[in-house]
Amino acid sequence: MNLTEVNQTANCLQFSCPERSGSAFYVFLCMCAAVTVLLTVCGNMLIIISVCHFKQLHTPTNMLILSLAVSDFMVGLFVMPFHLSRMIESCWISGPTACVFYIFISFFVTSISIYNVALIAVDRYFAISNPFLYIEKVSVSSMCGVILAMWILLLSYNSALLYSNGNTGPIICPQLCFVMIHEIWSLVDLVFVFVIPCSAIIIFYAMVFLIAKKHATAIREINVQSKGSNNVVDSMKSERKAAKVLSILVIVFLACLIPYFINTLITDPIQRKSFRNVVTLVYLNSTINPVIYALFYPWFRRCLKIILTFQIFRSDSALMNVH
Repeated sequence: MNLTEVNQTANCLQFSCPERSGSAFYVFLCMCAAVTVLLTVCGNMLIIISVCHFKQLHTPTNMLILSLAVSDFMVGLFVMPFHLSRMIESCWISGPTACVFYIFISFFVTSISIYNVALIAVDRYFAISNPFLYIEKVSVSSMCGVILAMWILLLSYNSALLYSNGNTGPIICPQLCFVMIHEIWSLVDLVFVFVIPCSAIIIFYAMVFLIAKKHATAIREINVQSKGSNNVVDSMKSERKAAKVLSILVIVFLACLIPYFINTLITDPIQRKSFRNVVTLVYLNSTINPVIYALFYPWFRRCLKIILTFQIFRSDSALMNVH
């Protein structure tokens, strides 16, 4: 343990939990935390039910959406309650065992969520650039195999990251429930969990955008030759809408992640008050994802209507047309 780590450990040991307040603002914060957790859990649960139940939605792309929803559901169920409680209390009150579980599951499901988004970008690129080859080669079972391999890989990686990084133990500051990662592992984590998947997201979505733009241009030329002015306008609107959706997907996702990974490069993390704020932003991405990746799809709105009106309990509901 070097001098910096000794000083950080000393600061941690001197830290004491402040007294909890019973003020109206404290109650308001608790209510906001409860609503956030509820929205995250319920939003992603609706996606899970929709994709699993309706046979028409059993496609390779929807398996990726299902995987993303499962990881975000786990964030809402296992990570957010602990994290938001720590934010409100300004201290960790759940004990050392819960702290170990929280740190591991937060690292694991966050990386899963990031790689799910990256796989969705890759999937969309190949589906648009080589549609016939995609239909022939990519099946639901093969996509499930890729997803399972990704979960196993990231489970192994995060286990190695937390328990083989050279520290004397995974928990450095139990009062704050904070883990100190070795400098080399921090660099590896930055590259493996941020640089690689985010680069893939940006590159493949950019190529999807360019291909979509070429398709829209070709459609406009055909419509002009056939004097279909209304279709030209519709095509232009469709192009702008596609560009807008892709921009929202990329910008919101990266906006939630970049501040966190910038903070990981700053020294003395125990003293960084902003660290927990940017971590909150990462977790809130799991709340936003159901809106970004599901509510833009008409099939989800139809599924939501079927679920909320209890038509899902009909014997033939799994075969209903939701497209």
